[in-house]
Amino acid sequence: MKEPDEPSRADPAKKSGKGADLARDALAAARAQNAARRQSLKREIEQNPKGRRSGSAASLRRRRWSGSGPDARDPAPLASTLKRWIGDAGAGADLTKAAIIGRWADIVGPEIADHCEPVNLVDGELMLRAESTAWATQLRMLAPQIVAKINVAVGHGSVLRIRAQGPSGPSWRFGPRHVSGRGPRDTYG
Repeated sequence: MKEPDEPSRADPAKKSGKGADLARDALAAARAQNAARRQSLKREIEQNPKGRRSGSAASLRRRRWSGSGPDARDPAPLASTLKRWIGDAGAGADLTKAAIIGRWADIVGPEIADHCEPVNLVDGELMLRAESTAWATQLRMLAPQIVAKINVAVGHGSVLRIRAQGPSGPSWRFGPRHVSGRGPRDTYG
């Protein structure tokens, strides 16, 4: 360690140089240091051909500058960023379901909306409940046109198929799976 009173042992010729000479010397020193790092990285890659790097040489990567074309580092529009974020979070299906149920009359028109209502959207299958069996049959025949209208209004691929049900009495079933037997009605006497 150097003591404060000890004079500097640097080369006196470099100390007395002008600004341009000092800048050239600093640039030359930086280039030499960079060349030494690249040589050590090259040696490490030759010793380990599988590309596993360790130490400070692992952090040395050549910087790639983007050209005049688009690049992954370019700023992205907010709409596409939010769409990607919602898709990654898994909330896209819930937003699609809410959009279909909320805008049902606007999407399919008042005549169809007066006679049926969307119940659920699961894996691209939209379940509709009709007010009568005749309307359920009519909805099954209109399914391709309804799917096309929904996909135009909400987004391509939102709905893949439609399942229409007629009116039914109260059901004790909850969910797609069922165990055979009388169920809760066996305690009614």
